[in-house]
Amino acid sequence: MTTPETTTIQQTIAENRRRYEALKAQGQEHAPRALPPPSVRGLPLDEAEILHTETIPGGWYWTTELHAGDALRLALDHGPSSVALVAWNAADTSERLNYADTVKVQWSAALRKGRVLFSDMGRVMLSLIEDSCCAHDALTGGSNAASNAARYAKGPHRNTRDNLVLAALKAGLDRRDIPALITFFAPVSVGAEGRFTWNEAGRRAGDFVDLRAEMDLVVTLSNCPHPLDPAPDYAPNPVTATRFRAPHPGPDDLCRTATIEAVRGFSNNAAIGF
Repeated sequence: MTTPETTTIQQTIAENRRRYEALKAQGQEHAPRALPPPSVRGLPLDEAEILHTETIPGGWYWTTELHAGDALRLALDHGPSSVALVAWNAADTSERLNYADTVKVQWSAALRKGRVLFSDMGRVMLSLIEDSCCAHDALTGGSNAASNAARYAKGPHRNTRDNLVLAALKAGLDRRDIPALITFFAPVSVGAEGRFTWNEAGRRAGDFVDLRAEMDLVVTLSNCPHPLDPAPDYAPNPVTATRFRAPHPGPDDLCRTATIEAVRGFSNNAAIGF
């Protein structure tokens, strides 16, 4: 039975949706370019351009530096896993990844080839230049000791929050310097009622994503199960991380031209020499 309270809630939701669509239309001064289908699994890298390859064991983390123009391939060569990522401007670590702006500015939480990751200064940190999965989570965050304890027996198990704290301390940073994260290969979606759901079919062994650095960066990755992953056992697979020299972006580069918001972001990059 519909109650006055239910009607009021539905009206509020409808009004918020109307305002969102109006703001979205106003913010997009030109129609965004259509994004391509997922990248083909097994897409090879040029061996001559590979700089370093690291295997991140399940439950562990890894920190690396990326120079502008370098790229990082994250690959599920050993089976499904989820990889949380945070990043800082190497020249000024007070500038960091901002997943809220990444979602808000591009009017979409669906990260895939052609999207970019913004910093909290309105600049582009990373571009998604290839992506076979297209199932990444920019909304729910990573695991912590409490979420692991609630889900898994025979703990304690390593978690993303503690991994990021350790990585930050080793980089001369503190807990307060850790930004909100983005998790790759985490097939989280939001249902019609606003609830998060997990779709394991959205990722497969062999999936990968290539991220091109648009400024000099310090990047930390954590390979721990996502807190919404329903698997009963704590058994994250190793993940392959490959740093390589990306092809130089041309004038029609998809990530740089897909949306007017990305164009503005790269203009902000140019102001500091990137």
